[in-house]
Amino acid sequence: MDNLGCCMMILGAQVASSERVVQTFSQKPTKGAKRVALPSSISWPSVLLFGIPHRKLAPGDAPPFSRAMLFGLKKFISFWLMPLPFCLTAMLIGLMLMRWPRRRRLGRALLLSGLVLLMLLSNKFVSKWLIDPLQQRYPAIPEITAQTPIPAQLAACRYVVVLGAGNGYAPGVSASNLLSSSGLARVTEAVRILRVLPDAKLLVSGPGPKSRATHAVVLARAAAGLGIPLDRVECIDQARDTEDESRAVQRIVQGAPIALVTSAWHMPRSMALFRSTGLTPVPCPCDYRSHVDDEFMFDDLLWDIDSLGRSSLAVRERIGYLWIWLRGKT
Repeated sequence: MDNLGCCMMILGAQVASSERVVQTFSQKPTKGAKRVALPSSISWPSVLLFGIPHRKLAPGDAPPFSRAMLFGLKKFISFWLMPLPFCLTAMLIGLMLMRWPRRRRLGRALLLSGLVLLMLLSNKFVSKWLIDPLQQRYPAIPEITAQTPIPAQLAACRYVVVLGAGNGYAPGVSASNLLSSSGLARVTEAVRILRVLPDAKLLVSGPGPKSRATHAVVLARAAAGLGIPLDRVECIDQARDTEDESRAVQRIVQGAPIALVTSAWHMPRSMALFRSTGLTPVPCPCDYRSHVDDEFMFDDLLWDIDSLGRSSLAVRERIGYLWIWLRGKT
């Protein structure tokens, strides 16, 4: 049995070595492409296709089946806890229960509760009240001019990290116009910071479909369109959520100080996850959905779709924070 085990180990090592050799020779640069020295963790094809170094996940990064299942379960549960699906489901169950005389009272209660909750979460005043505590947890980076010094903590940062926020695809449309509103706000804030930190590099994150550019690539192109050279940009294109992003960034920066750019309402959960990896990022919130000094107007008592979206963001972030708190990552 010992001899058989040794043979299997030798055979496995030879196969792995052969795969590395095949991979090395299959990743030849296209004609005219300039070969540069890259760390082994950076993918050659991504450099040749997009001109942007991509960090490959280490072997331990590939999520096991159980973690993939947990990720899917988390997404499924969180969807049904969002205001619109939750309220509509409660109202539908209420209507169904009203068909039975013995459950009619419960049905009416569910129907009325779902309707009232939906109206509350669609109210502008209520939605601002829900999201403001998240947005005000960390102060924004102030305007930086020639007359104002750069904050000391920010000046020490060697990386500016932009978390993913989604994008679309359309031929002939610039990268900045493909980004979601949150993605555009995040990359714009990162560019503002990079202009006063000439030695810092930009880390952008986000996966994408196999046949299209990843979200990280779209973010990198948008940054390039705003004046950031691509040789200052690295992509993390296999991280599926904020927790994956925090681990990937930790391995790249190796404890170097970073500036973390994400939406203000997303910042509390992001900071908790990045700190759980041992990093101490400088928070750089952006993409505010309300402002505390806005004057109160009659419109604040009305309802609209934007308010429902604002409430949904606030609810989702609190559910996400509760999830990482239960797992001891806060």
